[in-house]
Amino acid sequence: MTSRVVRIGGGSGMWGDDLDAPRRLVEGGPLDYLMLDYLAEVTMSVLQRQKERNPAEGFARDVVGAIESVLPALVAARVKVLANAGGVNPEACAAAVLAMLDRNAARGTVRVGLVTGDDLLPRVDALLAAGHELQNMETGEPLAVVRDRLVSANAYLGSAPLAEALALGAQVVLSGRCHDAALTVAPLRHEFGWTSSDADLLAAGTVAGHVIECGAQATGGNCSADWQTIGALDDIGYPIVEVASDGSFVVTKHAGTGGRVSRQTVTEQLIYEIGDPARYVTADVVTDFTSIRLDDLGNDRVRLSGVRGSPATGKLKVSAAYRDGFKAVGTLVYAWPDARAKAEAADRLLRARLERLGLRFERVHTEIIGAGAVHGALAGPDAGRDAPEVQLRVGVRDADRAKVSRFTREIAPLVLNGPPSVTGYFGARAKVEEILAYWPALIDAAAVIPRVELLA
Repeated sequence: MTSRVVRIGGGSGMWGDDLDAPRRLVEGGPLDYLMLDYLAEVTMSVLQRQKERNPAEGFARDVVGAIESVLPALVAARVKVLANAGGVNPEACAAAVLAMLDRNAARGTVRVGLVTGDDLLPRVDALLAAGHELQNMETGEPLAVVRDRLVSANAYLGSAPLAEALALGAQVVLSGRCHDAALTVAPLRHEFGWTSSDADLLAAGTVAGHVIECGAQATGGNCSADWQTIGALDDIGYPIVEVASDGSFVVTKHAGTGGRVSRQTVTEQLIYEIGDPARYVTADVVTDFTSIRLDDLGNDRVRLSGVRGSPATGKLKVSAAYRDGFKAVGTLVYAWPDARAKAEAADRLLRARLERLGLRFERVHTEIIGAGAVHGALAGPDAGRDAPEVQLRVGVRDADRAKVSRFTREIAPLVLNGPPSVTGYFGARAKVEEILAYWPALIDAAAVIPRVELLA
């Protein structure tokens, strides 16, 4: 066990984040680990669609370039990388990374670990037969009601199998679905020897991971307080946690980079997507966010300590997706004067024409962007009344694909036979898309069996 500070950088907060951030983090100063978080529920659905079209897809391809950009540091053993970029096809992700290492004559020098076992789809029928109902956490319905439309089911793995991959000698650890903070907790378990019984320490690691899992959102990006005064966002520094063996840690960024690390920026990230702050549940531990102590040390350094945790629940969250019909969204832009009134009139015309054609959908939804659509009723009846321009956005959904496709032909005619001053229309019809609906569930952790491999 070591008592040194472990420095972990958060180089990706989502699939599509700044492609150059990993390199800047690794080259900008001392760093022991680089974690790259790519997954969200909607991302898993997008990746599943990709895999259905091409069995070699289904992972966040950005990771290949990210790892290649820090390859000199990996070859020199100055840093290790953990990424959940495997998505719904971690094997293909690992193959793509290994191919990149081959091209750079680095295969074997840089060892790759692969963590799988999160994909429950091949086992769903056996799990249901064994009494695991996988009830929807919001409705209580058993998964059996959508079994025939199920396209994916992935458990959120914990940090233990990722730490095992590091112990086997992996410098790059790739996984499918794990809880986001696991990418940070795993190196801390590996470095400090933390075990599943160290609830307070695992909770502290979870908080550290939560702070950096959204990338630059912790260093001034998407910050609501005094955002106008946060400088150099064009060169924003991505977050780093400097973690001690007692679980206390400092959030910072490399000197000379843009953005800001302050009590405010860190606090905003702490409360992001946590639900009950006294019971933030992951596969590793239940963390009490109300126990966190923050001390702003100045100079872009904030210290967090005092984190308390309690043992894991013995359950894992499952993120499943199932086919739930089709949708299409069409848009038009109306210019001043009376932009909002024109958009409202166009919406009435469109709905009347759909009715006359006998096209009745499960749902028709209209938004007028620029006239209070974001804030809804809170915007008030006069929102956008004199707006210089607004965007009319109309969407439909239905189980009948042909019906939804017919809707896509009804937007364009409004350009010539509806209200005046249409702009922003380039002739492209609305696109019919299949809806993959989200199904959150819980499963006994003992029913999920992670697999850890050190690849050649």
